[in-house]
Amino acid sequence: MVVDRPGSSVEHATRRRVDLVVVHLYPDLLMSYGDRGNVLTVVRRAEWRGFRVAVTGVTRGDPLPRRADIILIGGGSDRLQHLVGRDLLARREELRECVQAGTVIFGVCGGYQLLGHRYLGSDGREVSGLGLLDMTTTAVAPRMVGRVTARANIDGTSFDLTGFENHGGRTFLGPSASPLGSVPIGQGNNGRDGTEGAVRDGVVGTYLHGPVLPTAPAFADALLVRALRRVNGGAPLDRLDDRIEVLAASSARGRRR
Repeated sequence: MVVDRPGSSVEHATRRRVDLVVVHLYPDLLMSYGDRGNVLTVVRRAEWRGFRVAVTGVTRGDPLPRRADIILIGGGSDRLQHLVGRDLLARREELRECVQAGTVIFGVCGGYQLLGHRYLGSDGREVSGLGLLDMTTTAVAPRMVGRVTARANIDGTSFDLTGFENHGGRTFLGPSASPLGSVPIGQGNNGRDGTEGAVRDGVVGTYLHGPVLPTAPAFADALLVRALRRVNGGAPLDRLDDRIEVLAASSARGRRR
């Protein structure tokens, strides 16, 4: 596995057989609340099944590798979103082409907001997004903070999510984006319509930190199934012993908000 660091390259790794190329976008900037754990979860769950994985960190000014099977974007403050916004916008067409070619993109909180059309910050400054998800976000006080329990669905697979939200953004989805799930506990996208996150084709976003994937093995595997289609045609993944992950999720759900 190639070390996850800004500017590292997977090109030499792809000369040998690599089944999954994982790109961590802006690992030096967008990494709130342990979001790097999502990268580690995807990598480990692929490796435990015998897949060979290459990981690279891509920050401002770095080129994307020629092949990317799954791209993960973490969360960050308004200041950091402005900081990466211009660089991310310059990648818009390339990232759209990646999605069309089958790349999965997974964004959390600030990274999720930047997958939409635009983000209007609390200071009134607007950050143009990638437009990969049909949604807009506006920062409004007070912040929505607390533990979340959600019921989600991807490609017909339903699963429970637990996590922590801390965002001022109110996100509203357009007609071509579907919510990732519903929130019986928590505020979710906007505190009004009961939705959490968004999905469109291979682009998935959520407000849930924690990180969210270590305690949601079914969610991680749903992303992996899509990301590995170039290798195995979307075949079901071998089952893993997820008793520890399920126990961790159960413990998180039992904690006070």
